[in-house]
Formats: sequence, structure tokens, C-alpha cells
Amino acid sequence: MVRLNVRGFEIHKSFLDPAAQAALIEALKPVLKAAPLFTPTVPSGRKMSVRMTSAGKLGWVSDTQGYRYQSDHPLGQRWPQIPSKVLEVWRDLAGGVRDPDCCLINYYGEEARMGLHQDKDEADFSFPVVSISLGDDGLFRIGQQARGGKTESIWLNSGDVVVMGGPARLTYHGLDRIRFKSSRLLPKGGRLNLTLRVAT
Repeated sequence: MVRLNVRGFEIHKSFLDPAAQAALIEALKPVLKAAPLFTPTVPSGRKMSVRMTSAGKLGWVSDTQGYRYQSDHPLGQRWPQIPSKVLEVWRDLAGGVRDPDCCLINYYGEEARMGLHQDKDEADFSFPVVSISLGDDGLFRIGQQARGGKTESIWLNSGDVVVMGGPARLTYHGLDRIRFKSSRLLPKGGRLNLTLRVAT
């Protein structure tokens, strides 16, 4: 395993070996069944290119009313619990005494991307965001703490884990594209990104 530091982002390359990645996918199957992926809408009315769902006490949602955390899925059911195998990654790397209350799950298909953004809907920025990559390679872009300026990009592979904390906690970041079917982890291709957050 190699640990990189890019603009304060701690990037743990190959943190999860293939067996651990497969175990996470198995642990996520009941979550995705209980809380199906949906396509969110941004406040302007545009559809996002990713599909998403959540696990934990709270889930992150976006619609024409804005961005927020809420206790139930858009279909009305409560979010399922965060799988213990996912929590183990947080406990290994976050270094805090509090577990996350949200695991946002984003699925990137062949044409999906995520523009530069800050994770800023949480109540306390002293807790990091821990991001787990599963499946196809994704081109991760890191910007500044304000919009504009030069950016830096790095390919994230299946099993990589990124910790966004400290000065990097509110740095702009996004995902420009994926190498579709570069991994065999997901039978139909694509990338799953799990982001663990303390929302409240």
C-alpha cells in the first residue's frame, strides 16, 4: 500500500485488497435492495449523471428544494444501516471517536461525472470525509479552497481510499470521467464511490 498526499488529501492506494473489495460489494447488496439507487435533481432542475443512495441515520439528497441530509429515502423508507465492513474502513483511517451517520453511495456509469464541489452540508467540518473507490478507475480532480485556480488530477483505482480532513476538508474536488469496464469488480461495469460523513 502506498500513501500519497495531494493538496492535503490523504490517498491510500490499494488500501483494500481484491478480497476486501469483493466483501464490501457483498455487504452493499442488501443496502442497495432496501434503498435503491435514484437519479437526483439539482436545484436548477437538471438531472445529475450519477445515481445515488445512502446508508446510515441520514442520507444526502438533492432536488429542486436544495441539498440536504434527511432521515428517509425519496421513496419514503428509512435508510438501512451502514455495513460493519464499511465502518471498519472509517475506524482504521478517520482517527476519531465518533462513527459516521451517513454513507453516501454514488454509482458512476460510463458517461457519469461529478463537477468540482465542496462537501459543506455537514454541521461540523472538524470530522473528515472518507471516500472509498470500488470498480472502474476514476479521474479524481482536486482544486482550491475557493473556486477557480489550477487543479491537479489523479487516477483512483478500485480499493483506493481518500481521507479529506484538516485544511483539505473544504477543498473543491470532483470526478471527471471513468475508464469504463477497467475493473471486473462490478459485472456490468461502472464505479461505486462510498463517502462516509459525520453529518450532524
